[in-house]
Amino acid sequence: MSHREFILTVSCREKPGLVHAISSFLLRQAGNILQSQQFDDRLQDRFFMRVHFDVADPEKGVDELRDGFGPVAQSFQMTWQLEDASTPTRTLILVSKFGHCMNDLLFRRLTGAMNIEIPAIVSNHREFESLATSYGIPFHHIPVTPETKPAAEERVLELASELKVDLVVLARYMQVLSDGMCKELEGRAINIHHSFLPGFKGARPYHQAHERGVKLIGATAHYVTADLDEGPIIEQDVARVDHSLAPADLAAIGRDVEAQVLARAVKWHTERRVLLNGNSTVVFR
Repeated sequence: MSHREFILTVSCREKPGLVHAISSFLLRQAGNILQSQQFDDRLQDRFFMRVHFDVADPEKGVDELRDGFGPVAQSFQMTWQLEDASTPTRTLILVSKFGHCMNDLLFRRLTGAMNIEIPAIVSNHREFESLATSYGIPFHHIPVTPETKPAAEERVLELASELKVDLVVLARYMQVLSDGMCKELEGRAINIHHSFLPGFKGARPYHQAHERGVKLIGATAHYVTADLDEGPIIEQDVARVDHSLAPADLAAIGRDVEAQVLARAVKWHTERRVLLNGNSTVVFR
């Protein structure tokens, strides 16, 4: 018999009986828990939980499970999601002139290492049109100038809506999104940047870092908000460097770290492992 797998995520104020209520619901559905993780944030008085479970009945779908869990969630005033674990996350990739993060995501999707669908790639340049084509993914060139920026953003949002996109990934998309666009994509857009920010803002950050003799370089993946590069952090990593490395060497190491950090952030998001906790996140790795 084919077992269908689902993922339930929950956040709410801490109250007695939460875990019992969730477990009882799964028992009534003949659900078998494959993995369960929880966290009590006592400083914020918040409870977070992720449950990966399966059901033996192949006819039991996600809509029926959602209907059944609704009253449980309402009784505890939960913020929650219940998703079919097999459903790929429809992901729109935005990129500019640096393609290492995009290429990494494309390869992981191709090899099945990441459960995503990529219905389109958007760029304000044409450098990676041939790469997108080689993967069979539609490429949309949407130039951006100060005058055309509002129209360009509107077109990106139209594409996201038309393609029923679940997630937008800024894979080194070198444009500052407007407050309106950030609000529209709240909780479903991930950005990657080098961890020199805010210490080394602007152009040529690795040259700035080299001049200052840094010993660690790294990257941060976070959700997009109107506060530039200050959204809730999902993942970070660093690599140790020394005086013998030229700026180009630092940039090469930085590209590797950026690609890995972004890939982990996207994978965790698509597996429903990231729960927002105010300006922070709870990540069930």
